[in-house]
Order: sequence, then structure tokens, then C-alpha cells
Amino acid sequence: MLLDGNAYDAAGARRRLEPQRVILLLTNSGSVSDRLIDAIEREFPWIRIEQVEHVAAACMTFSHPVALILVDIGLMKEAEASSAELLRMHPHALTALIEPYDKVDVTPLSEIAGSPLVRSVLPMDLRLDVWLSVIRLMLCGGEYFPPRPLIKTMLREQNALLAHNGAAQVPAARTSNMAELTARESQILGMVSHGLQNKLIAVECGLSEHTVKIHLHHIIRKLGVHNRTEAAARFRSLQDSGQPMIEG
Repeated sequence: MLLDGNAYDAAGARRRLEPQRVILLLTNSGSVSDRLIDAIEREFPWIRIEQVEHVAAACMTFSHPVALILVDIGLMKEAEASSAELLRMHPHALTALIEPYDKVDVTPLSEIAGSPLVRSVLPMDLRLDVWLSVIRLMLCGGEYFPPRPLIKTMLREQNALLAHNGAAQVPAARTSNMAELTARESQILGMVSHGLQNKLIAVECGLSEHTVKIHLHHIIRKLGVHNRTEAAARFRSLQDSGQPMIEG
């Protein structure tokens, strides 16, 4: 029986497995420390870490199938130029951009969204347990984008719209309802409007899922809507009108 990368015999004793998948680190800057590599290998004993400093070295066969490619931000352009070969050699691998501590939110989301290779972002400023959870998500094929850049992008687009068209008028009752939201409620509503589920919102805000649900209940009540979908639609309507969100 296989559970969390470990085998269990008939008596229930845990038996360590040989590595079955590879995480390929494409970095020449040491952006993933030895401590973090050790943490990955402890958390996922079925994973082997392979490190290369050049894209050419990544375009080869490894001891086990590559499940995840983590690309240093400084090598992103070079890796994208060789994306066809990387995808041919590692067809089942998800590729994520390593976002170092000193370059958080530097790469625009539009640039990542248009990438022929990169499908996720791995922030390096997360707590270790959260960081490992993001690694686990990516190993399962799930994509991850930090909510912060999503919100910043939304605000930039909103400000650009205001500058281009001028401040649009919003019905007084709707604006008033929005004005009743606290800063935290406005933040959570913005994340909901971009499709983030409660678990990811909780991780980003450092809250429990239960607390996020309570905030959503208050948001729905204050806006006079029936559910989170209607609340998100109200938020997007306000954004499209060019009226900035009002935080209490």
C-alpha cells in the first residue's frame, strides 16, 4: 500500500521507497537552499532532487521521470527559448518559476500567463509548511499563483481605467454597501473575485479556513447578496465601473 510516498507492509510497518520521480532544479543562483532540499526529501521520500545550472543540461533523461521543473527567475527567458525541447524530454512535468525573496512580485502575471513553458510560481517567502504544501500541489499537477500579484494586477488595471476614462459613477447604495467592508473583507472579496478557494485565501492571509468563512458570511450580509458568487460579481461590477474599492 502506498501512502504519502511511503510503503506499508501487511503488518502496517512503514517501509521507505526508492525515489520514483524527479524534481529538477534549473538554477545557478542557489535560490533553493540545501535546507529546503533536505525538507523536500524528508517530506517526499519518493522524490529525487536533480540540480543543473544550464538549460542544455535540463534537456536530458534522468534516473526517473521528471514531475516538476523549478526554474530560477534569471533563467526563465533561456528556458522558454528551449521550451519545445524541455517539453519533449519531460512531457509530464509541470514547470514553475522560482520567485526569490528579493524579487517577490517582480515578474508580471501577464508575462507568466503568456509563457510557453511556465505554468506556476513558487514563492520563496512562505512558511516552510505552506511552501511544502505548494510543492505537493505542483507534484500533483496543480498550478499555483500567489494571490498578492493577482490583487496588484487588478489594482493597476483599475487605476489605468480610471486614468483613461475618468472616475465613473456607481449607484450610491452599491458604493455604500462596499464602504461597509473592512480592509480584510475587501482583500478577501478581491481574492474570491479572482476564483481563489477558501484554502488558498486562508494560506495567503495567514488565517484558518473557518475564519475565512466567517469573513465571507459578513461580506455577503453587508452587500445584501445571497452567496459568494453574487458578492464576487458585485466586486467585478464595481471594478469595471472604474470606481476604486473603498476599505473600511
